[in-house]
Amino acid sequence: MFTGLIEEVGRLKAITKGSSQTVLTIAANTVLDETTRIGDSIAVNGVCLTVTAIGAGSYQVDVMNETLNRSSLGLLKPGSPVNLERAMLSGGRFGGHIVSGHIDGIGTVTDITKDGNAVWYTIQTKQELLRYVVEKGSIAIDGISLTVANVTKESFSVSTIPHTRSMTNLSTLEKGSIVNLECDIIGKYVERLCRQPMGEECEAKSHINMEFLAEHGFV
Repeated sequence: MFTGLIEEVGRLKAITKGSSQTVLTIAANTVLDETTRIGDSIAVNGVCLTVTAIGAGSYQVDVMNETLNRSSLGLLKPGSPVNLERAMLSGGRFGGHIVSGHIDGIGTVTDITKDGNAVWYTIQTKQELLRYVVEKGSIAIDGISLTVANVTKESFSVSTIPHTRSMTNLSTLEKGSIVNLECDIIGKYVERLCRQPMGEECEAKSHINMEFLAEHGFV
């Protein structure tokens, strides 16, 4: 589990492609302290990957073709900046939100607007992801825990402060950039639990509905 608080921006050092997987070599410092071991999990642009080798100032991860196809990792090139976060320690501070490192899909940056010292990013994505995006809720963009400021039928927007941009790769994004998205896991679990085994909505067998909620002051 991760929190979406980026520890370091690393650099993709090398890409070695195989028939069924690709090996990424990532240059880093902070995430490679004396506690990091082979087998540990490090999120790379929000994708949870397992450390397979550690060298001087760099480490390697294996990436399956499925992961490359379903994320923005397949678009990376040597020299690309990547957000890095190690799995959360049990005694660590929970400063972001619950991030699994299993992204839901990708989005496209459609607009970048300055607003004083803040910068707004608008991300367009599919409806099946937007259904889990809630105004003032949390979302991970390339592994960064951010608060949703606005949601439309086709996109959502976040407002970022200078500190966040300086500690992540957000400042390298441009219009048209592809980013990894992980929606708040709580919403996905609630939706799943509210469905019957055959996919029927729980409302069909429950006395709780919108009229009931309105009558009792919840709407």
